[in-house]
Amino acid sequence: MRKLISFVTSGILIAGLLAGCGNAGSNAADTGGKETGVEEKTFKLAHNMSEDHPVHKALADFSKKVEEESDGQMKIQIFANGVLGAEKEVLEQLQGGAVDMTKVSAAALESFAPEYAVFSLPYLFVSKDHFYKSMESEAVQKLYLANKDKKFVGLTYYDSGARSFYTKDKAINTPNDLKGLKIRVQDSPTAIDMVKLLGGNATPMAYGEVYTALQAGVIDGAESNETALTTGKHGEVAKEFSINEHTMIPDILVMSAATWDSLSEEQQKILTDAAGSSTEYQKELWNKAIEEAITEAESEMGVKFNEVDKAPFIEKVKPMHEEYSKKDPKIKEIMDAIEALK
Repeated sequence: MRKLISFVTSGILIAGLLAGCGNAGSNAADTGGKETGVEEKTFKLAHNMSEDHPVHKALADFSKKVEEESDGQMKIQIFANGVLGAEKEVLEQLQGGAVDMTKVSAAALESFAPEYAVFSLPYLFVSKDHFYKSMESEAVQKLYLANKDKKFVGLTYYDSGARSFYTKDKAINTPNDLKGLKIRVQDSPTAIDMVKLLGGNATPMAYGEVYTALQAGVIDGAESNETALTTGKHGEVAKEFSINEHTMIPDILVMSAATWDSLSEEQQKILTDAAGSSTEYQKELWNKAIEEAITEAESEMGVKFNEVDKAPFIEKVKPMHEEYSKKDPKIKEIMDAIEALK
């Protein structure tokens, strides 16, 4: 009964928030015009991060620059902390016209556009520099505009770090250490395949449920970057962080294709320029956040960080690269482009 009440209450909250923002019409709410006769637009942007997270700060910077560069004719209203739902739910709202923009993990986009699965392939990127070069390549820029039929376009990416395994009390030094363990993954077929190949039991779960699942023993561990230990407080219950860095999955800022197409070329340029600038700002914040998270997790939470030999992990997941390159020519094209940038 409590679950039913909670579900109904959440539904009312989301409906109220969406209604309170005004009718998006073609995904952008018209809020009147200035004396110039130019129509003002307010875009709704939802994401699931806290307001102290580097991505939220980058989105706030993006919002500020868009308003400044458009002389106040375009504004962005940000809904943080997942108040409008989990990533998949907000993507569906965006496709339906209730939300204009959202920041989601590339892994969440797999269910909507299969090409985004490429970013979840383990050990696709060999270094942080390789990751940055790849995400700013012509192949990825092309991908951003390739899914208008799915009702969204990409604007930019944000660094989400390298993902590694962390568990309550057992270090993952080799793939064999994952045997029999229930590991939380994002709702991504690629992530599920990876954990299975490495010998673990993949358990898809919303990020907001991970803390209590670890605490209750529903899962034995998870995989994410170091900030999950601190901003997500997972370090209170997970004490072993094994630095195998299996994936570097970007966050992607996406926009409703209908909203995008309703804008002038000048307005579109303002958005893309501001988005690109926010990415550079987020990189600085992110690198600092990782350093601070490691220090806090070690000194205040008692988390142990374990350096591991990546070679056995890389060997185990090689079949995924072969499989995915054969599965979809679009994925192979992006993989080849990324490989050429090593």
